Amino acid sequence: MSVTAREIPDVPRSPYADTVMERLTAVYGAAAEPERAAGMRAYMRDVAPFLGLTSPVRRALTRTVLEGTPRPAEPDLTAVALLCWRLPEREYQYFAVDLLRRHVTHCSSGFLPVVRHLLTTVPWWDTVDLLAAHVVGGLVAADRGLTADMDAWSADEDRWLVRTALLHQLRYKERTDPDRLFGYCLRQGGHDDFFVRKAIGWSLREYAKTDPDAVRAFVAGHGPRLAPLSVREALRNIGP
Repeated sequence: MSVTAREIPDVPRSPYADTVMERLTAVYGAAAEPERAAGMRAYMRDVAPFLGLTSPVRRALTRTVLEGTPRPAEPDLTAVALLCWRLPEREYQYFAVDLLRRHVTHCSSGFLPVVRHLLTTVPWWDTVDLLAAHVVGGLVAADRGLTADMDAWSADEDRWLVRTALLHQLRYKERTDPDRLFGYCLRQGGHDDFFVRKAIGWSLREYAKTDPDAVRAFVAGHGPRLAPLSVREALRNIGP
């Protein structure tokens, strides 16, 4: 049974989140570089405004924000993530993604609806891909019952949920379920969206590092049902 829903999750009460968000907005805001922010916004196709923090600077500031804080529980992570997603600047959402990646092993399957909200709110590849491979992938690995949600997402009208379903096994290696991987690729093989076609090729290319023969055979048998971009990406490192 699917655990995800379309409703916006409530922000739980969390003293941890209160402390972290107060620090975060103060520390990140003080380091903003408006000129750099304009270029970053343009590079990301105007999906969101930016503060202008480079990745090394942001990581250093994040250490300052989190210094001395306890390990967050699931309600704390929920609160921080949802609050970060309410802020306009993209770096706040990057902060939330990094925090979730670090602590996903402490989250239950009930956290998936929160992640679904993050995936479908101000979505772009910069947040979706990390959430898919590191957070959704971690949740599904810990509770295989969530594969029902991945099955549903793989057929969803939202391209970012489809991309997430395709990419959630990206780091599984030998634990990959090839039937699901190949099934999702075939289901969306004719999709007209670049990000879905790219994800098909990327997921296959990554699995080819574990089982190149299986990927070659899959592409040989089903290539006409896949976009040329997907085929090129799938076979990039292994050849036909």
